[in-house]
Amino acid sequence: MYFSADVETDGAIPGPFSLLSFGLVYAGRFDGKVFEAPDHYDQTFYRELRPISPTFEPEALQVNRLDRDRLLKEGCDPVNAMTDVCRWVRQIAGSARPVLVAYPLSFDWTFLYWYFVKYSLEGSPFNHSSCFDIKTAIAVQNHLPIAQSGRAGLVGLDLDAKRPHTHNALDDAIEQAEIFARLFKGNRTHGGAP
Repeated sequence: MYFSADVETDGAIPGPFSLLSFGLVYAGRFDGKVFEAPDHYDQTFYRELRPISPTFEPEALQVNRLDRDRLLKEGCDPVNAMTDVCRWVRQIAGSARPVLVAYPLSFDWTFLYWYFVKYSLEGSPFNHSSCFDIKTAIAVQNHLPIAQSGRAGLVGLDLDAKRPHTHNALDDAIEQAEIFARLFKGNRTHGGAP
């Protein structure tokens, strides 16, 4: 069972910098033969977190437009946020194996996995490696260099989402879920599966 995820942070790596918000959405299931995307992307989880470090990069805050001072006062405790999302993923997945999907995976996975390990009372619902990178799949499926597999090239590949990329973690997780479904369905046409 796939969960599209997106994060917004105040810097490049977890620990010295903080995860400020994250969103997850149920993005579909695959039984080895049939991929089923949800009719609506309405099974979602979103949290804004209290920063864990005084260090931040102003450029990151200009991109995500999150108010770090407000989050210092009102942000969710990371232990509660990560434990709650772990339980949510496991409840939605049931007996299926949860797989985290992101675009690109490397940044989102780094923050989420680090936060799961450090803060969740139940660890990571995705274990240490149950994840899928949309960017790599686009590069492989379309025989493109990884540098040409970013969002700018999606329109020409008929993979573009119908939603804008807003830098709101939940909005962007839903956008990625749409891209993932289009990629998966296109891939199934050619006999493969991500």
